[in-house]
Amino acid sequence: MSEIGDCSSSSKSSQQIWAKLEPSDSRYSDVEISSNELVVCSEITSSSSGKHEWCKIMRNSDLSSATMQNKSSNAVLVDGIVLRNEDVVDIKSGTEIILGPDRAGSLSYRFKVIPGQESCKQQLKISIDIEDAKCCICLNIWHDVVTVAPCLHNFCNGCFSEWLRRSQDKHTNVLCPNCRAVIQFVGRNHYLHDIEQSILQADSSLRRSDEEVALLDSYASIKSNLVIRNGKKLHRKRAHPPLDNENANIELSCPQCGTEFNGFHCNQNTVHLPCQACGGMMPLRTDSSVPQHCLGCDRAFCGAYWHAQMVTRSDLHPMCGPETFKPISEHTISRIPFLAHETNRHEQDITERCISQTGTTLQDVIRDWIGKLNNREIDRSRMPLNHAELITAGTHFCKATPKALFLYISNSALGQSDSECYDKLVSFLLYWFRIAMPKFLLPADARERDDCWYGYACRTQHHSEEHARKRNHVCRPSRGGGST
Repeated sequence: MSEIGDCSSSSKSSQQIWAKLEPSDSRYSDVEISSNELVVCSEITSSSSGKHEWCKIMRNSDLSSATMQNKSSNAVLVDGIVLRNEDVVDIKSGTEIILGPDRAGSLSYRFKVIPGQESCKQQLKISIDIEDAKCCICLNIWHDVVTVAPCLHNFCNGCFSEWLRRSQDKHTNVLCPNCRAVIQFVGRNHYLHDIEQSILQADSSLRRSDEEVALLDSYASIKSNLVIRNGKKLHRKRAHPPLDNENANIELSCPQCGTEFNGFHCNQNTVHLPCQACGGMMPLRTDSSVPQHCLGCDRAFCGAYWHAQMVTRSDLHPMCGPETFKPISEHTISRIPFLAHETNRHEQDITERCISQTGTTLQDVIRDWIGKLNNREIDRSRMPLNHAELITAGTHFCKATPKALFLYISNSALGQSDSECYDKLVSFLLYWFRIAMPKFLLPADARERDDCWYGYACRTQHHSEEHARKRNHVCRPSRGGGST
């Protein structure tokens, strides 16, 4: 349904007014816009007595801009751009709209967004000088922003990746494009990425073309934190402590530095990745098809890389075995992950009994549901992993070793650890396994429980044993935002 507006006698809606058209001629009234879609009728010239349907205004999802469609048989000027019949254009607060192909004798309006609660929140969120959000290489708003250390300047991932590649080809040290300081680390900045997106939503004129974005993405090689080798004598200490401290004082180097494996060896300009599981180093290989980053968390893991190079463990060089990082379909699991069902042990016990009743194993259930995921039979909107839409059975995922799992369980109560991605995926699939199970197939004591109003988002289940046991929490919230 669309509403009909009138620039001289618009009736006010009971809904909140979120925008209006302000005429340049004081003889006409504002056109107030309260619905998400409005067809506006107005005079075409200041001397005309007839009324014409001349545009449709549709509110955009960012709540601070709109899409305008010309419904008039005449051309309309929008910020100097000629908009012909049925053409559409994005408009924002301050956009000038002229109801004719030229200014002479035509009415003009100024589109104005009225800040509401949502808009105010967004304005606070993007309170930043635009110039401070620009990459000094391309002079545009950051795209997939990365931050370098120790100077903490910010650049587009694609711009800096290309700068890094050229610097390594020609120079001993990689210098910051902004201040010329020697760069030791670079990593993606997720906080500034959110600001980058907010700026582009607030001002669509700052967006790049699809072709520019695709080109930048093709250059981008920084997936996680990188340690950059500078000079010939630079040594790096362990980036992350290993799971045991037997060799904590050994200086780390990459096994491929000075040694050739499969036709490749590191040189003094090679960028190295610290493995998130063992702390060891491996070269960043943009020329290799072997994954070095987990798609679920974007962190670097060395297990698949060294396995592909046929390099075995060494006392001098920490490295992971292939079991820590391999395709989802090749992982195995024998017990329900600690974080399954929001760490509710009562729900975990019910799921375990459900699996037992089917006469299968946990591994069989997960294999079946990975197949459903691969066939896109599952809603991925709640999947707690990066790049959820790209994940398939062949995607390489990180998985906790027994020692890492012990550390995770020990630190979880303190909120200090992040689980490995395979465990997160299994927990996600077990949620759907339970959701899909008819109630009459649940164990007898579980069938009689009422659903918790707050479902999986309930916070009370974590500190009230009775509530966790008496209510079903493997269900969607039907009330509120997650507390009881």
